[in-house]
Amino acid sequence: MPTVETILLVDDNAVQAAVRQAILRRAGYFVITALNPVRALDQLRNGDFPSDVQLVVTDHIMPGMRGTEFVREIRQFAPSIPILVVSGMEEAAEQYEGLGVEFRVKPLPPESLLTCVRKLILEANSLEVAETAASAPRGAR
Repeated sequence: MPTVETILLVDDNAVQAAVRQAILRRAGYFVITALNPVRALDQLRNGDFPSDVQLVVTDHIMPGMRGTEFVREIRQFAPSIPILVVSGMEEAAEQYEGLGVEFRVKPLPPESLLTCVRKLILEANSLEVAETAASAPRGAR
């Protein structure tokens, strides 16, 4: 039975969150949507979701916490989780330099969203496999 990747989608705009959620669900992903970044961060940190999150998709401008702060907080306890930041502000990209995120400008067509999501999850899975192989005892390789 194939595994279903879990995506945490964080966007304070309920309409945009619902549209992205529908696109991702139709593509076969399990999507947890959060409209509040502070709450989403607490739940992610505490492992309060029904399954492990393989990817975070977040907005840049949100009440209570900007995307950059949200990403920095995640990096403290989950340094390797892939993160996609989607923003209408192209100039915001430079604020994410060195944070290991993929930055895309709105509007992001469904095909582009799915391509980016697939790429990030595939890269994370490949890295995880490589790290597991590297840490296996010599006789097990």
